[in-house]
Amino acid sequence: MNPNDIKILVVDDEPDIVEFLTYNLKKEGYNIYASNNGKEAIRMAQKINPQLILLDVMMPEMDGIETCEKLRENPLNLNTLIVFLTARAEDYSQIAGFEAGGDDYITKPIKPKVLVTRLKALLKRYGHRTEYSATSDTVLKFNDLVIDAEKHLVYMGEKEMMLPRKEFKLLQLLTSKPSRVFTRDEIFDRLWGADIFVGDRTIDVYIRKLREKIGEERIVTIKGVGYKFEA
Repeated sequence: MNPNDIKILVVDDEPDIVEFLTYNLKKEGYNIYASNNGKEAIRMAQKINPQLILLDVMMPEMDGIETCEKLRENPLNLNTLIVFLTARAEDYSQIAGFEAGGDDYITKPIKPKVLVTRLKALLKRYGHRTEYSATSDTVLKFNDLVIDAEKHLVYMGEKEMMLPRKEFKLLQLLTSKPSRVFTRDEIFDRLWGADIFVGDRTIDVYIRKLREKIGEERIVTIKGVGYKFEA
C-alpha cells in the first residue's frame, strides 16, 4: 500500500512519544493524526477513518483497553488495525489487549526502524483481506449457527452478535472447512502473517472467547497440533 494513502492515528498522553512517533512515521510518507486521550481518539477515528491506530495502554480517564473496546463497537472500526503501545510486558496486559480487539502489541521504548517494519507488515495484511475462501456475500449455516460475512454478523438461534474482527476472521477460517484441523502456525499465518510478532497465548485467547460465544463443543482442540470446527 502507498504510504500516502495511509492514515495513522497516534494516541498517547505523553507529548514526547507523540512527537517521536509522528516524526518517524511522517518520514515514511504516512498521514499522521494525533490525540492525547481515548475519548478524543474515538471522535477522531469516526471523523478520519484511519487504517491504523497506535494506542497507548496507560492513559488517564479512559485507558487504551477501554478505548479499543469502544472503537470496536463502531462497525466502521471493525477493520481498522489497532496496535497497542505500552511500557509493560506482562502477559495479562497483552491478553487484555487482544481480548479488547487489538491486532498487535509494541513494548516501549522501540527503535524507529523496528516500529516502521512492524507497521509495514501489519499494513500489508490490511491490504490483502482476501485471506481465505469465504467471500463477502457468503452466508454459512451450521444448524443454529449462521455466519453472515457481508454483514459481519453471527447468529446463534435468535441471538445476533457482532464479533471483534479477529474473532470473526478466526471463526470464518475454522468454518471454511469443517472437521479440517488448522495448525497453530497456519492460524497465525492466516490471521497475522508470518512477519507479525504475537505471543504464544494469543490464539488461546481468541479460541476461548469464541467458545464462550458459540459453544465449547463446536471448536475442538487437537493437542499439540491445532483446532478444528465441528458442524
